[in-house]
Amino acid sequence: MESPVSDDYLKAIYHHTEWQDTPITPSQLAGVLGLAPSSVTEMVKKLAAQGLVTHRPYGPVSLTPAGARRAAGVIRRHRLIETWLVREFDYAWDEVHDEAEVLEHALSERLLEGIDERLGRPRFDPHGDAIPDADGVVHREPFVLLTEAPPGHAGRVLRVSDRDPELLRALVERRIDVGHELEVVSEEVVRADGIEVALPAGAGGSVWLTA
Repeated sequence: MESPVSDDYLKAIYHHTEWQDTPITPSQLAGVLGLAPSSVTEMVKKLAAQGLVTHRPYGPVSLTPAGARRAAGVIRRHRLIETWLVREFDYAWDEVHDEAEVLEHALSERLLEGIDERLGRPRFDPHGDAIPDADGVVHREPFVLLTEAPPGHAGRVLRVSDRDPELLRALVERRIDVGHELEVVSEEVVRADGIEVALPAGAGGSVWLTA
């Protein structure tokens, strides 16, 4: 049976492997969700029994095809709502995550479809994350994490993590936003729209560029 709690687990597992390939461990999952490892272990067992994840003792947790479809559905809701709030209600990109967390469990499928149609079937949310289509399919360009991009690498900002609103605001102040062009100068400095700026703490692991 679907529940907001199990959906939060599936979302966290989905997010972890969305921009890299290493599956999430139970301890990492506990850290992301802010829960005790024992609680996570119990819930993972329940999700495995429902055929939504695969897991062996002390090993990583992965989504099954059924789990991936359900996670993509929840992700689709969340990201469409974020896009809707930014475009229709003038929310800033650092304000939408918490609102979407609440609304994603309340909107009907009919209203969600209406929002998607009104927005013109967007493929990406305000942070550059791909919005799965109604079948759970996503489309992404080849990417590289900023911290792994060598000096001289130039690319367009594809995605910025929405986990830290303060970091999002600091990045906007430095012209580091989805769609903007960046050139890596060093580990601590980038050229954003032709202007050299110092990266705020945590930026290297939170910004993805075109490869």
